[in-house]
Amino acid sequence: MSKLSSVNNRESSHILANIKLTDKEPANQSFSSTSSSLSSPSLSSFNRHQYKRILIVDDDSDIAFTLRIGLENNDAGMQVYSYDNPVNALIDFKPNFYDLLLIDVNMPLMDGFQLCEKLLQKDINVKVCFMTSGEINMDAAREVYPFMSIGCFIKKPITTDALARRIRAELE
Repeated sequence: MSKLSSVNNRESSHILANIKLTDKEPANQSFSSTSSSLSSPSLSSFNRHQYKRILIVDDDSDIAFTLRIGLENNDAGMQVYSYDNPVNALIDFKPNFYDLLLIDVNMPLMDGFQLCEKLLQKDINVKVCFMTSGEINMDAAREVYPFMSIGCFIKKPITTDALARRIRAELE
């Protein structure tokens, strides 16, 4: 299902499933996640103005989990929720809860653009960034989805430091 992954919990020095979390050396601890809903939102005591809520949807559970942990460790002001199944993310989606969606483009069941289209029907104001390890023809994407506001594209692999900076810039 997923590749063996390396994680070091003492520092933010991780390399996982082609996602490089920092420029430091990889560690030797490992984990594997198989949950289809890695973390789901609860409308608990977090103040929307205090935390920026990020939803990550990536069909690779290792990537979804690692990005969530990496972003939360990188920026205490981010509350990150992750799913490795776009259908579960759609079912559990809470309108007016998230500040930014970080969606993988290539996923089974429904691609990132299809998921985004459905999520925007529930919350038109949420910001969206797409992730991909492949190349995207922006003109073709806009032609297929003319009414979708296609936000930023993030090329994988990316360090969590760079990803956190990119997300903060999108949220400003």
